[in-house]
Amino acid sequence: MPLVPMRAVAAAARRAGRGLGAFNVVQLEHAEAITEGARRAGLPVVLQVSENTVDYHGSPGPLLLALLRLAEEMEAEAVVHLDHATRPALVRQAVELGVRSVMVDASALPYRENTGRTAELAAWCHEQGVWVEAELGEIGGKDGVHAPGVRTDPGEAADFVRATGVDALAVAVGSSHAMATRDAVLDDRLIAELAARLPVPLVLHGSSGVPDAGLASAVRHGMLKINIATHLNRVLTGTVRSALAADPALMDPRRWFAPAREAVAAEVARLLTVLAPAS
Repeated sequence: MPLVPMRAVAAAARRAGRGLGAFNVVQLEHAEAITEGARRAGLPVVLQVSENTVDYHGSPGPLLLALLRLAEEMEAEAVVHLDHATRPALVRQAVELGVRSVMVDASALPYRENTGRTAELAAWCHEQGVWVEAELGEIGGKDGVHAPGVRTDPGEAADFVRATGVDALAVAVGSSHAMATRDAVLDDRLIAELAARLPVPLVLHGSSGVPDAGLASAVRHGMLKINIATHLNRVLTGTVRSALAADPALMDPRRWFAPAREAVAAEVARLLTVLAPAS
């Protein structure tokens, strides 16, 4: 299937009243599991690669190019997205490789600098036909930059979107990055207010800490793109631990990655269904 623009996938999700699942990829098995889960659910999916993962691999090319090819070959619609890119050079590298959806993350900068850098990169990306997500409100738990309990101000968010021209905005509504438990409580009233005031889709970061009912409620109140990373890592790692504990002689990584990949695929399919109550 030809690569589908994020704009088209997001617009279709909004019309259908469902969320768009966006799952972080660390290695190829993650991507294979996520695309298989999307195939089973019959729903679109976003394959995300974070700046941290790019640094882990040493360069953006091999993994991003593999994901672009995988997205072209899968049965369901998939978008490849660069997540939390703080370095302008990395944004440009990813776009030059063929990625057509990026998150420009200048949220650690003062407001005016965040606005200026985001606007500059968004203008360049739009010239290349690239969808741009950005972040204004801080989200808890990310490397000490984001303070827990922070909430996005709707008026400030509207000003930021107008000033930068971004296509989507990550907002702080009660979630926190890298949560090991799923007990975060989101501010649905704030989500609804943000959705009413902003002309662009809302993105929920730190979704791994939100229980199923909270995710479904967030979508009903206006959240669109739902980012999930830690939860899938927990599923994958737990399955690997179980396989190795059951057979301490295992050496072939395919023997313990295969059940982990299957477990992640099943969880992706389930989560996509949670996010699509209207499908």
